Amino acid sequence: MEFQMAGIAALIFFYGIYFGKMLRQKAKGIKTDQIAKGDKKGRLFWTEFLMKIATFLVVVAESASVMGNWSYLPKELRWGGMVLAFIGILIFGLSVYTMQDSWRAGIPEEDKTEFVTRGIYSVSRNPAFLGFDLTYLGILIMFFNPLLFVFSCFAGIMLHLQILQEEFYLEEVFGAKYQTYKKRVRRYL
Repeated sequence: MEFQMAGIAALIFFYGIYFGKMLRQKAKGIKTDQIAKGDKKGRLFWTEFLMKIATFLVVVAESASVMGNWSYLPKELRWGGMVLAFIGILIFGLSVYTMQDSWRAGIPEEDKTEFVTRGIYSVSRNPAFLGFDLTYLGILIMFFNPLLFVFSCFAGIMLHLQILQEEFYLEEVFGAKYQTYKKRVRRYL
């Protein structure tokens, strides 16, 4: 029961941060969700489109796993998963807070955002994605089952491919400034 309650809390906190930020930005006239939208073509469109599908499916699998309290792992590992999930939520929350109004979901076509390297971005180039990955991994460990494993892996792969797309975009937009940052700060940790 304690894992089920922790799983529900993790889902509420994580997705509360995500959708709460989107709603706050929408109130300011900022279009946050730019995933697979606009004139994107080719690899960028398909990466974002599949990432959107993967992150939707993992929510469904997480919710079902939490509600069914499904797990094939011992309690000790599940406790570790709980800690990992909440560390992921903390990292994700810090990344969203640090980005302020420069945070977007997907690569913006027309928005010009600030190049953020302070706070958590001084130790990770992609802390929001790191937060996603750790939260997904933590929930997977808490409620390990084959369905959740498949959808968590799919989401993790798509998030990594999105990182590669975003790094290419940032290099185009910010040039040498981004290249210097890239040499100084690692992709994840």
